[in-house]
Amino acid sequence: MRLLGKPRAAPLPVQARPNLTHLSKVLAEMSKSKLFFDVAASLDGFIAPEGMDLEHAADPEFKHWLSQWTKLQNWVFPQQFFRKNLKLGDGGENGGDNRMLEETFNRTGASIMGKRMFDGGERFWPEEAPFHTPVYVLTHQARKPWIRPGGTTFYFVNDGIESALGHAREAAGSKDIRIAGGANVIQQYLSAGLIDEFTIHYSPVFFGHGAQLFSRTSKDVRVKIKEAFPSKEVTHVMFEVEK
Repeated sequence: MRLLGKPRAAPLPVQARPNLTHLSKVLAEMSKSKLFFDVAASLDGFIAPEGMDLEHAADPEFKHWLSQWTKLQNWVFPQQFFRKNLKLGDGGENGGDNRMLEETFNRTGASIMGKRMFDGGERFWPEEAPFHTPVYVLTHQARKPWIRPGGTTFYFVNDGIESALGHAREAAGSKDIRIAGGANVIQQYLSAGLIDEFTIHYSPVFFGHGAQLFSRTSKDVRVKIKEAFPSKEVTHVMFEVEK
C-alpha cells in the first residue's frame, strides 16, 4: 500500500552532503575578531620620547620627556571621551578626534601589552585602570591575575605571543583585540603576520630619539592605506595589513 503525501526525497550522495566541519571553520573565520594596534607617533616615527622609562619616571626634566610626550598626546587631552573614561569631569570636544577614541575603545574586547608597559602602568594608572577589559601581559614572570575595579583584569602570559593572542580571542568574543604596546610587542606581532590593521595618529612633533615604532619590523610586511583624515592637532592614518 502506498502512503498518501509527498514522496520521500532520496538521500544525498556522500560527496553532495555539506561538510559541516568545513562550514563551521568558515563561519568561525568570518566572525573572527581582528588584531589591531592604535598609537600616537611623532612625524619621525617614535611613540615615546627618549628618557620616558621607569628609571626616570620621577624626573620629568630628564631629557624633557614629559613635555615631549605631552606634545605627542596633546590632541587627546581635550576630548570628551578621554575625560569621561578617566573620570576627569564633564565637557570636552566631541568632533572627529573624539570619535576616533570612542570607536577604538568600543571595538576592543581584550588587550595585549608587554611587561615594560605594564610596569609603568602599574605604578601610574589610577586604581580603575582605563581598559575595562581583560588585559594579557607578556612576561617571563609567573603571577596571579591582578583584578582592578571597573572591569579590568590583568593576566600574565609566560608562553609567547600566540598563546596571549589565543587567550585574548577567547575573552574578546565578537569584539577585536588591541595591542596596547609597547613598540617591541607591536613589532613581534606585525613581523609574525598576526596583525590585521592599525591606526597611527601623527602629531606634528619630532623626537629624534626614543621608542621607534617600526625599528625591527620585517621588510616583508605589506600594508595599504584604508583611510586618512586630518584635524587641527593630528592626522589619523588607518592601515590594512595585506595577508
